[in-house]
Amino acid sequence: MTFPFVKMNGLGNDFVIVAADHRPFEPSVAWARATANREQGIGCDQLIAVSASERADAAMRIWNADGGEVEACGNAARCVGWLMMEATGRDRVEIETSAGILRARRAGIQMVTLDMGEPGLDWRDIPLAWEMDTREIYLAVDPRLRSPGCVSMGNPHVVFFVPDVETAPVNEAGPAIEKHWLFPRRANVGFAQIKGPHNIRLKVWERGVGQTLACGTGACAALVAAHRRGLCERKAVLELDGGELSVEWRAEDNHVLMTGPVAVEFNGRMPEPGPLP
Repeated sequence: MTFPFVKMNGLGNDFVIVAADHRPFEPSVAWARATANREQGIGCDQLIAVSASERADAAMRIWNADGGEVEACGNAARCVGWLMMEATGRDRVEIETSAGILRARRAGIQMVTLDMGEPGLDWRDIPLAWEMDTREIYLAVDPRLRSPGCVSMGNPHVVFFVPDVETAPVNEAGPAIEKHWLFPRRANVGFAQIKGPHNIRLKVWERGVGQTLACGTGACAALVAAHRRGLCERKAVLELDGGELSVEWRAEDNHVLMTGPVAVEFNGRMPEPGPLP
């Protein structure tokens, strides 16, 4: 038995998206990790399973490259939304995730806008190990980094503001911050350079993956964290290594919207998850 899959990416943040409509798709940690392996497997940042949903047009589950299942992935949801709209001919779809219902709509040719809902700003939303003001927390890990903000976009983010993101210690400090005891569920770590009121340069160390070319929830978290500190307006272009995302934190309903491109790389079939040899 095999499962059909599509390899896609959003700004280089890449996914193996599996169609699991008719039978359960339950990869072990080792199996998911082997699939994500770029030398011996298909290779991806995240493995995604799409199945039927009673609450939305489809449901998606997400496994990071380290094999751990996680709550949210903005770029993957944009890719899944585009696939669903292409399959149905519709311009809007809803996707169920463990973090809630996400709403996707067409925004151009292979462009998708995703309504991420409201950001979580309470310390329990992130979550943090104890009560802090998430606008600016105390976290001493690296002398070059201080006073980050924290935001949940369905998954935990900590965002540092740096003068030059190109010299930020992403790969040096990222792993330690990801697994810091202050973050019981670990954290995605953003390094943001404010280039103007509507422009942010961003690099992200993703929980369970490492540094990626782009992170959709990370871009949303960076915009929210920056606006809360008065560093940018409610709408900005986020420049990531893989390209640009437009992010808006709407005042009228508190929702965060992310717009960006999706790309299809190839199709294939994979064996049913089972014990590795």
